Amino acid sequence: MRLAGRRILITGGASGIGRATAELFAKEGAKIAVMDRQFTMAEDVARAIKGVAVEADVADEESTNNAVAKAVKALGGLDGLVHCAGIVDNQRFSNSDFQTWRRTMSINLDGTYLVCRAALQFLQQADKATIVTIASGQALMPGSSSISYGASKAGVMNFTKALAMELAPKIRANVVCPGATETPMIAGVLAAGDAAVIEGLKNAYAMKRLAKPNEIAEALLFLTSHESSFVTGVALAVDGGRTYH
Repeated sequence: MRLAGRRILITGGASGIGRATAELFAKEGAKIAVMDRQFTMAEDVARAIKGVAVEADVADEESTNNAVAKAVKALGGLDGLVHCAGIVDNQRFSNSDFQTWRRTMSINLDGTYLVCRAALQFLQQADKATIVTIASGQALMPGSSSISYGASKAGVMNFTKALAMELAPKIRANVVCPGATETPMIAGVLAAGDAAVIEGLKNAYAMKRLAKPNEIAEALLFLTSHESSFVTGVALAVDGGRTYH
């Protein structure tokens, strides 16, 4: 029960890493609010873990503010935020378009800002509050297949480090940089590639495989729990040895 009594908001909690995190944190004793724009799926997750579900588009300020306030009211306060919501694209710069660039930035980077900003006033009222965001291994060592995704996640990483500097010692802020993970989001990208492309992706990792969502969730648990009480401003690579950062 490493999170006993703690009240945690998890964005993007309807599937993938967010869902695995919600399920793990609930087992560790936390009260969970699952926030996602896929509200029916979020309700299913919340029902299974005896949590609450709220609907929001993280790229929309009003929607985000309302959802965070609703979640905090349902939980009776807020001790931690885990921001998993995000999207991926596979456009190289040479064939990219500004619309895709802006959409990726608005969800991945603007969304991180909006969620953290909405949660801040509530986290400041808690004792030993935590923020954990999700960037990517591409924030540490970019690839050539997704210009806007890599740039947005590098922004998330540096944004979180800046938060850590400003909010310490009251609030700890850290960022996890996962490698490719077996989630519905990455499945959509891999479906567009042939077997050789997928095998090549796996070979980029020392572990020769993709991550499981629960493996990323375990890192998020560490950074949210008291076990990491002297850790803030860290970009933790959980990437199977792709970056050796």
